[in-house]
Amino acid sequence: MDSYQHVSQAPTLPGGAHAGAAEPAEFDVAALYSGPVSGGEADGRALPLDEKLRQAYFWIVNHAIISPHYDVEFAEGPSPSVSLGDSKARLTLPSGQSYSSFVLIPLLTFAVRRRCLLVGGPGRGKTASAVLMGVLAGYPLREVRRAMQHGHPQLTIADLLGTPLPADLIKAERIGDIDIAWRSWLSMRVKIIDEYNRIPTRTQSALLTLMSDGYAEVFDQVYEAADSAWYLTANDDAGGGTYQVIEALRDRIDVVVHALQFNSRFLGELVTRIEQRLRPEEVVPPEIVFSEAEHERVSAEILRVPLPAPVLRRLEFFSAQFELLEQAGEQFEYRTKDTAKLAGVDPHLLAATETGRDRLADLGSQTLNGLSVRALQSTIAYAKALAYFRDREEVGLDDLRAVLPFVLHDKLVPDDNSPAFEDPSHRPYRTDRVSWIRHLFDRACAEYDRIDLDADDPVGAMLAEFDRGLDGVGESEVTARLSRIEGLLTDSSRSRKLYGHTYDDALALKYLHQRYVNYRSWLRWRP
Repeated sequence: MDSYQHVSQAPTLPGGAHAGAAEPAEFDVAALYSGPVSGGEADGRALPLDEKLRQAYFWIVNHAIISPHYDVEFAEGPSPSVSLGDSKARLTLPSGQSYSSFVLIPLLTFAVRRRCLLVGGPGRGKTASAVLMGVLAGYPLREVRRAMQHGHPQLTIADLLGTPLPADLIKAERIGDIDIAWRSWLSMRVKIIDEYNRIPTRTQSALLTLMSDGYAEVFDQVYEAADSAWYLTANDDAGGGTYQVIEALRDRIDVVVHALQFNSRFLGELVTRIEQRLRPEEVVPPEIVFSEAEHERVSAEILRVPLPAPVLRRLEFFSAQFELLEQAGEQFEYRTKDTAKLAGVDPHLLAATETGRDRLADLGSQTLNGLSVRALQSTIAYAKALAYFRDREEVGLDDLRAVLPFVLHDKLVPDDNSPAFEDPSHRPYRTDRVSWIRHLFDRACAEYDRIDLDADDPVGAMLAEFDRGLDGVGESEVTARLSRIEGLLTDSSRSRKLYGHTYDDALALKYLHQRYVNYRSWLRWRP
């Protein structure tokens, strides 16, 4: 039993940016009356929260969740690999500290307080993982279990949120007089919805409001819910179940992670747990439990992790690949997949009529949609969280690459009829979305390097010039900038092919042109 409460010795990531560094403990007035050796660290300094987060990860992965799948790989030099089987499946042995996504992604969700969907067959640890997150937040195990909402076909809005007090229903003369007995789980910082795809559609709508806007409403009474980390579970990620999951609810989920299969080599661990009547969620070490103040602080620290311009530019280039659909509209701004979707037209059918563009080389031809603002915000949040977890000074390209497949898992919809999937080496991408999205990002980065956008990005230079402000810029300079914009667009028109990133560049140049036109009109008007 004692071995299950062993916490990894700090630092868990030797050589990190702040490895082993402690931070001053938050001031507590009680410390003024305490002796020199009373409670806490002897030197009055607390363990950094990123280190505590890593200790929590290693305790979970080593003692709680049996997940020997280190699929979030990082390299610190050459990483050996071997090819196995007739398919020559490549097994890589990462040279850097790597992680199990099934433990890491829920833990990052806990840190940034967003919404995570755990998918996989029954009995693979989805609910256990979510319960552990509740215990890490400092709630008693009994309270976490009672607060868990179980999806079933009879679940009503009252069951989910709260019921009106019977006495008020009898005495009230107007709806505003009715008090609601709100469910206690609404105030918790970790919220768990088990089998969310078994919830009736009407109740899903109430859940959507709670997840997206942070409040619950019953009989015109409103409850402002706590900022929380959400964990939803489902036995598949196709939106099936007793009820079809409404699209808006699926869209509010920030990240999707798979509960991978049990490795039979670890069956002995199950024997030990049965013999000792041991449940890991009952023996979580207090050293890795986060107080409410720590939970708040770790979220704030993650948001302060810088996202450097070169990494952001790669994300911009990648996200620009997918929305363009030339045949969807006549006006330039409406030539998008979203225009086709709103009209009820299959984007694939329109894409098949396009000529001149290499559909094997065009990454956008592999998807039926583009990326939403919400998906990009989630990507940035999780990239910052992973960089923080890895004790990095700023977000790296490897952090971004690692989180993208889990954030965009349900956000990018593949076009299964795309010719890109006909290549024998690409056929697994039809079912393996994690590898597919990672492959798309690698392809986008390779194209970014090929056209050398780090060294030659005239549109980026013009946007940066505009961002420096217009104070002191005279009419002649504005006219010169307008001419440069028109020249860039003329140069682009000489190419017969229009790709997603050039489409976004053209719209950005039109935006700049309009801003300068408006500013020049103001210059001419002012006295």
